[in-house]
Amino acid sequence: MAEPQPAEVPAPPGPFERDTAVTAAGEGRFDAVVGEDWRAGRGPHGGYLAAIILRALTLSVADPARAPRSLTIHYARAPSPGPITVHTTIERQGRSLSTLSARMEQDGKLIALALAAFSVSWTGRDLKDVEMPVVAPPEPGHPPGTARSFGAPPFTDHLVLQPRVKDKPAHGGRRPMEFAAWLGLAEARPIDAIALAFFSDALIPAPFPAIKEFAPAPTIDLTIHFRVALPRTEHPDPHELCFAQVKAGVIHEGFFEEDGVIWSTDGTLLAQSRQLALLMARPAGG
Repeated sequence: MAEPQPAEVPAPPGPFERDTAVTAAGEGRFDAVVGEDWRAGRGPHGGYLAAIILRALTLSVADPARAPRSLTIHYARAPSPGPITVHTTIERQGRSLSTLSARMEQDGKLIALALAAFSVSWTGRDLKDVEMPVVAPPEPGHPPGTARSFGAPPFTDHLVLQPRVKDKPAHGGRRPMEFAAWLGLAEARPIDAIALAFFSDALIPAPFPAIKEFAPAPTIDLTIHFRVALPRTEHPDPHELCFAQVKAGVIHEGFFEEDGVIWSTDGTLLAQSRQLALLMARPAGG
């Protein structure tokens, strides 16, 4: 008689999976904890908070056939590391489309407001004028956290980032306001909508190649359009990288817009985003 085999112990969740987790705590209420090491400038990274909000919204929809299609977040204030609460409301549940709102709070204070749309897939005509740029493919075995070497904030320790631009940001000289790189999580985890919410705000801000020094650039609002339901295959690659590109056209009175696009390695358009952000001047002597 064969000896019984011990049950395989699942690997513990990585930092992104662990620190974006939410726990149902009542009708439309989800508790979470903002991690210590997701800071980007004055507070936690906006894409990281977007991932937490999207998790709560996805659990509220509770229908795998309805994938996230649109998420818009207005950031009111930066939370401190520690407990937060996300309150969700299903504003309308149609036959194919769910419309929801969410409110993130900490100690009774508003952190962020969100609106989202989830829908089943529809059949129809496919047209595309957006093509992935021709760039060198991602390099295997590239270590995470390399962006810290040129001044990137702590949250980038959780990223594999392989730039595909000629010059380093904030290097001096007037250059186009754009940046592009291969992106992935440091932990083994397939790309899904939660990861795309994070990636949509994870690149170096588009104005940085055109300025002489780094400066805080907090997000005011962020909209993400998810262009495919994920995962696209039954067995997605947990180490897959995606290619992300951001561009800006105007900085005025401190504010700039940033348009982003994310593709898979095979050129499939995964997500598009737009945000309004504030390029803050460094204080004298800072």
